[in-house]
Amino acid sequence: MPLESSLTGTVAELVQELATDTDLVDDVVASARANFPEVARLPWAESRRHVAALLAAGFTAFARALSEGDFGPDLDFSEAHRFGAERAALGVPVAGLLAGVHGGRSRLLEIAINRGREAGIPYDELLQALLKLDRYGTDLERHVMDGYREAERDLNRDDRTARIRVLRRLLLDDDGGPTAPEEDPGRFGLHDGGTYHCVLSDVVDPVRVRALEQAFARCGGVLAPVGGRLSGLTPRLPGSRALDPSVLVVTTPPVTLDQARAAYRLGRTALQAARSRESTGICDVVELAGETALAAQPMLAVFLSEGLLGALSPGDDFHRELVGTALAYLDHGQRLDLTAGALHLHPNTVRYRLRRLQDLTGFGTPAEGLPVLDTVRWWWALRTWSHRPADPAS
Repeated sequence: MPLESSLTGTVAELVQELATDTDLVDDVVASARANFPEVARLPWAESRRHVAALLAAGFTAFARALSEGDFGPDLDFSEAHRFGAERAALGVPVAGLLAGVHGGRSRLLEIAINRGREAGIPYDELLQALLKLDRYGTDLERHVMDGYREAERDLNRDDRTARIRVLRRLLLDDDGGPTAPEEDPGRFGLHDGGTYHCVLSDVVDPVRVRALEQAFARCGGVLAPVGGRLSGLTPRLPGSRALDPSVLVVTTPPVTLDQARAAYRLGRTALQAARSRESTGICDVVELAGETALAAQPMLAVFLSEGLLGALSPGDDFHRELVGTALAYLDHGQRLDLTAGALHLHPNTVRYRLRRLQDLTGFGTPAEGLPVLDTVRWWWALRTWSHRPADPAS
């Protein structure tokens, strides 16, 4: 039976409501991540980006089906294909990929059923619509797997599976069991007497993943996806010309193999810090020491922000000007002239804003300056506050 002969505008309204519901994306992502630990280890932002794109494509196709009577033959599944390819590049097992996709798909159908009932859509009409939506979901899942298999074939050309096992054992989880022959680090040039940089990257594009793996392999390094990040160990670093300058790579100083697991944990935090300041290229954790130490204590950051800046409102533009000025002041050595030049303001304007901030929060004055530890506390609080959304509901 054609869709248009039985489905009313009520279903179309339901689809429109789902398509514009920003909370729906987070709900589906959370459900998908809850179904498999490997999926949960992947970056939330990347998972959300893909789920949002997949849902948008699905709702667009479904809206067209409602108007034309059925899904056409020229639907765009490119985002599904890309999603599968990037999951392969990150080393997500196929079982984990399917569990995540099924979990998200089931949650979406559950939400659609509940909202359809709340809207009073007749059961038969709702059932027909959901069957169409589920059929589209089946096609989308097939394209996800096609993208995964194609990328997997391209990536698994040089013992990549064995590299993943070796690095997981060295960096992530050592269960104490016997090492299988293919898990011998020496097979890849990693020996107890050597020292190696621990490297991590948040790159997800399969082509870039492959390029990074090859660049480090030429330096004697071993890279593979570990815990949702391209990670590895290398005796030396490639030159900057050997890497895509837009790709972020975080590296530690050389460590022994028995230090690799701790270096990896540090590298994960440093990667988060480097991403927050939008760094690219090779970044040493030594250069990221301050940001990394602070990023390791997110709860303390919130306590500081609320405790020192509780009198400020994120929705107040003037308060945001005050915070931005204070951050620039601390970033420029607490010098009014440098701060004014960086912000293109008159020094008196900078001085006025700092005094207003002092009136509201107790922030130190330019004349007094701030000791080192007070500078750290205020900088951390100001930076944390500055990242709060202006709209508390957003």
